[in-house]
Amino acid sequence: MAERVLVIGGGGREHALAWKLAQSPHVQQVLVAPGNAGTANCGKISNSEVSVTNHSILAQYCKDHNVALVVVGPEVPLAAGIVDDLTAAGVLCFGPTARAAQLEASKSFSKSFMDRHSIPTARWSSFTDSQEACNFIQGAEFPALVVKASGLAAGKGVIVAGNKDEACQAVRDIMKVSHLLCSSTAFKCCTVSVSDILSQLLFLSWCSYWNMTFIVSMQVSEEMLQLIKTMVLQKTIDGMREEGAPYIGVLYAGLMITKLGPKVLEFNCRFGDPECQVLMPLLKSDLYEVLQNTLQGKLASRPPVWQEKSAAVTVVMASGGRPHYATKSMHIYVFHAGTTLKEGKVVTSGGRVLTVTAVHSHLNSALQLANQGVGAIAFSGAVYRRDIGHRAISFLTCSRALTYKDSGVDIAAGNKLVDMIKPVAKATSRPGCSAELGGFAGLFDLKAAGFTDPILVSGTDGVGTKLKIAQACDCHSTIGQDLVAMCVNDVLAQGAEPLFFLDYFSCGQLDVTVAASVIEGIAEACCLAGCALLGGETAEMPGMYGPGEYDLAGFCVGAVDRGQLLPRLADIVEGDLLIGIASSGLHSNGFSLVRQVLDRTDLQYSSPAPFGRPGQTVGEVLLTPTKIYSKILLPILQNGSVKAYTHITGGGLLENIPRVLLPELAVDLDASHWRIPAVFSWLQQKGILSEEEMGRTFNCGLGAVLVVGRQDAQQLLREVQAQEDAWIVGSVTCRQPGAEPVVIRNLQYSLQAGTNPCTDTSTNLQALIEQVKKPSSSAEIIVVISNRPGVLGLKRASMAGIQTRVVDHKLYGSRADFDSTIDQVLEEFGVEVICLAGFMRILTAPFVKKWNGKLLNIHPSLLPSFKGVHAQRQALQAGVRLTGCTVHFVAEEVDAGAIIAQEAVPVLANDTEESLSERVKEAEHRVFPAALELVASGAVRLGEDGRIVWSITDTALV
Repeated sequence: MAERVLVIGGGGREHALAWKLAQSPHVQQVLVAPGNAGTANCGKISNSEVSVTNHSILAQYCKDHNVALVVVGPEVPLAAGIVDDLTAAGVLCFGPTARAAQLEASKSFSKSFMDRHSIPTARWSSFTDSQEACNFIQGAEFPALVVKASGLAAGKGVIVAGNKDEACQAVRDIMKVSHLLCSSTAFKCCTVSVSDILSQLLFLSWCSYWNMTFIVSMQVSEEMLQLIKTMVLQKTIDGMREEGAPYIGVLYAGLMITKLGPKVLEFNCRFGDPECQVLMPLLKSDLYEVLQNTLQGKLASRPPVWQEKSAAVTVVMASGGRPHYATKSMHIYVFHAGTTLKEGKVVTSGGRVLTVTAVHSHLNSALQLANQGVGAIAFSGAVYRRDIGHRAISFLTCSRALTYKDSGVDIAAGNKLVDMIKPVAKATSRPGCSAELGGFAGLFDLKAAGFTDPILVSGTDGVGTKLKIAQACDCHSTIGQDLVAMCVNDVLAQGAEPLFFLDYFSCGQLDVTVAASVIEGIAEACCLAGCALLGGETAEMPGMYGPGEYDLAGFCVGAVDRGQLLPRLADIVEGDLLIGIASSGLHSNGFSLVRQVLDRTDLQYSSPAPFGRPGQTVGEVLLTPTKIYSKILLPILQNGSVKAYTHITGGGLLENIPRVLLPELAVDLDASHWRIPAVFSWLQQKGILSEEEMGRTFNCGLGAVLVVGRQDAQQLLREVQAQEDAWIVGSVTCRQPGAEPVVIRNLQYSLQAGTNPCTDTSTNLQALIEQVKKPSSSAEIIVVISNRPGVLGLKRASMAGIQTRVVDHKLYGSRADFDSTIDQVLEEFGVEVICLAGFMRILTAPFVKKWNGKLLNIHPSLLPSFKGVHAQRQALQAGVRLTGCTVHFVAEEVDAGAIIAQEAVPVLANDTEESLSERVKEAEHRVFPAALELVASGAVRLGEDGRIVWSITDTALV
């Protein structure tokens, strides 16, 4: 649906913004307040008389007129907090907050900010007393000849003096004009230097920015622009964010290029005037979309696009009189500034009257067109400059010797990168390779690596459009692990040990810091995989990639002794089992679809993730690195029990598992047998993705699958589970004619359950199962008994390789008969300790007496307080500040047994019964396993008097 947009301001800048916004198909109408003659009833554009100084009235006006976006042109409303007030009222507004706008509104703040964040600027000092300022000027060790009013001064607050006396007079003159000063009547005295001046306009969005490619002086090298990026722009973005005022909007940086490098003259917190009139005709993108992407934090992934091979020139016409336009035809843009309508005619209202902009493929031609346009407009007292653009033309037309660096390739930067990464590559050395960078090729000694009859195995891969997210989030340190993992995990499919790795990093312009971060991540991942980073290639290719973009490719070579080569296709038979090994999430596949799904939502990469761990952002969850399985699986793959290993990569479960099967075989997977991370459930829901699309695109929680004989499955499962989450997820079957090679049952059900309730750790039973997996545990779970068939707890136990029994209470005439059958099962398995985990039936007194001191229960309160049901409700009604949970021995009286362990949980002021219960459950999952260990290890037992007895030795203190 087309939207209504309100532009605040009345100059040529606002006319240009309104003109560009009106071109958007998303925009129904552009209102301009107060506007000028050029914005009065011009197609989609019209003026509004709403007050822009009373923000309450303005907010109500926007709601009454369904204004979807407010775009602020001038600096005064920004400094007055228009963005803050409209945003608080629920009206979307483009521009920095009042706090962020201090970069322009307060020169004292701006200079102090630059000092705090080591942003280069002129030496300065700030004063509120004119005599103190003059004393400083006369005694300063540097030429303090620039005097500025600290506050907003409409372009009239800066005086460049010729000597110290003139500077002192400027101070006295400024003090006489109070409206030029900020509330503290502060002004600054700065050093002055003569050099090239450079201006840059940028869209800023949270952590990223995008240049609008506006340069006043063309004599600026790529190296200098890189210095500006690192020393000024990025430091400004990071500094504002660190100080709690993230900058969102347009930032205009006025810079001086000195012998010591770039120095900031000033910041403006809005589109420049007349710079905006130059830029809008050059913007190819939809301005409405650019502004929305900036506000939503999507600027880095959807940067603005500019007209290629085009130049624009703007000439300002000033003074009074009534404009008259000649009839000569030419393609120019005329943006009104100081004009108004009087009796239906356009008349000037003083100052800047019009700006004339011309666009052409050549700067010289654009300048000629602009001057012709100015010549076609006449009014009394018209004044305009005739030297606009000549300096730039002189620079472009002069003959200069070219260098490779002029073409965009910086050999020195490449050498610097190699020097930076040599130590991290060296750290990946292993038997057979010293990992020394700098040669023409790398060497690997297979004999030194211990191979006798090796077969070499190679794999290559990339990271896909996951790179887009890394670049948008400016997070490059983990993407290297994705690259290594994608290659190494493929090589493992042949049973091969990864030996060495090579990377390929390509970009349009080399950012040494970014490239070093990526390659350091690659080196760290090589260490995790056990392979050496033997070499690589860094390719700087101007014009091939946009600013900030890069691509990656990786190459891994491994080796396997001939007798251990996988897969053993002929050995795989019907009845074999599949062990699924947990992924860390999406890994590195399907991200083009992920980004499309994300576009359907209002989420940004910086938004809190509705999936993942608490506190994680969307970007952090999506960039979770791919797991590397080599060190976990190599010993298992080499022992001969695994018949096949498949890496669940591009193509998901449906495409990858058949790669290790003969055509006559198939597999039957049950998705209720493994944990599906919440990100997959969210993607399926928001993208309305079918089961087949999910299974063919994503790993759905399984990063790798092993095919093993049924007789070996439990032992291998335990070996894998000692280091990684793993489950028996399915079996090999005979493939029927016309049937698919992979069937996934319960996928839709498991996805709809969010984080799969069958295997998440949000139950006490699962917490106990996870505890006893640890090598240090003194306990072993040998049977799980339930009074109801088909419950999730039984599935949890089965997936963990634990035997299960069902004793259905409905089949027994009395509680005593039911308890007697339970007792028989416990005796059958030789049980020594019983944990009641979600078992809600009351046990008979004879049963409790027989198992006295061996029967553990957990209660959701700090006993003896709040016994019985609804413990959290009781705690809230009592108004206590602290509750928690208690593990205790079971006694005949309910919740009265001796206490083994407790964990406290604070009661928050805004707690509900549900929120408090959730936090208590989290505590239960910690304290129940700990209590079991105390009892199983003998550290705690129940004495004959019904009290706890602690056993403490000199080797184990509990």
